[in-house]
Amino acid sequence: QVQLVESGGGLVQPGGSLRLSCTASGFTLDYYTIGWFRQAPGKEREGCSCITSKNVTNGSTYYTDSVKGRFTISRDSAKNTVYLQMNSLKPEDTAVYYCAATRLILFSLCVNVGWADEYNYWGQGTQVTVSS
Repeated sequence: QVQLVESGGGLVQPGGSLRLSCTASGFTLDYYTIGWFRQAPGKEREGCSCITSKNVTNGSTYYTDSVKGRFTISRDSAKNTVYLQMNSLKPEDTAVYYCAATRLILFSLCVNVGWADEYNYWGQGTQVTVSS
């Protein structure tokens, strides 16, 4: 069964850190572009970060401007997991975070929410709340 499962969300104070995990079952993440998207209440879905497939562009990473320098995406092939390390969190980072996978080679477009429909597999989401 093909499945993506996110974990690691929670409540954190402004300036704090969280690490989200996206673990796949039924397929190998190395051969997929993996994206992290988020959606806050009353707002449209937004792309955060993505990492390209390992065998095409060797895992190039991309970030949207609002998270650049604070978030880091990485892949652990042995665990079939992609991580999103989030540092210096702000209240505006509060959202449900989703990971998604696609076989398409999107390069930098993988972080563009306009291409979100090209992702075939989605996780159920994990809540991140940044509040004092």
